[in-house]
Amino acid sequence: RNPNFLILDEPTNDLDLPTLAVLEQFLVDYPGCVMIVSHDRYFMDRLVDHLFVFEGDGVVRDFPGNYTQYRLWQKEEEKKQQTSTNNTQSSSSAATIINTSNNITVTTKRKLTFNEKREFEQLEKQLPALEKEKAELAEALTQTSNYEAISKISDRLTAIATELETKEMRWLELSEFL
Repeated sequence: RNPNFLILDEPTNDLDLPTLAVLEQFLVDYPGCVMIVSHDRYFMDRLVDHLFVFEGDGVVRDFPGNYTQYRLWQKEEEKKQQTSTNNTQSSSSAATIINTSNNITVTTKRKLTFNEKREFEQLEKQLPALEKEKAELAEALTQTSNYEAISKISDRLTAIATELETKEMRWLELSEFL
């Protein structure tokens, strides 16, 4: 009988891009349950729909979603926590400032400039397009056996992965100010 549960510990560490693409496709098509331990964010985003996050001190968080969704949720939680902490601190310090000097102080949250808003909107369009291109190239990689084509596709995949990571980080930075 075929297994219906796989446990993979850092499966992407020693794989080249063509082998990684084959593994990803196999796991996408795998009918059973897969448990993956990995630091490869793209790999996790493509394959997982549920996370167990080990936060330290024996705390394990059960999160429905992929890694990117978890990071966005985590940033939102940090903002909420920081906002509630700042509100309690700023209300007492604002009262002190108003009492000591008759100046009105307004705390403003940094907002995106026009160019940053435009950049954010462009990133929201570019990221899915890059993800789609990466998936198409990974699929093309599994379909070809021509060495030159494999080399070109692998180079482009590497470039896309780097570009994606850079743009995702910038998107996260900008999204903090929305």
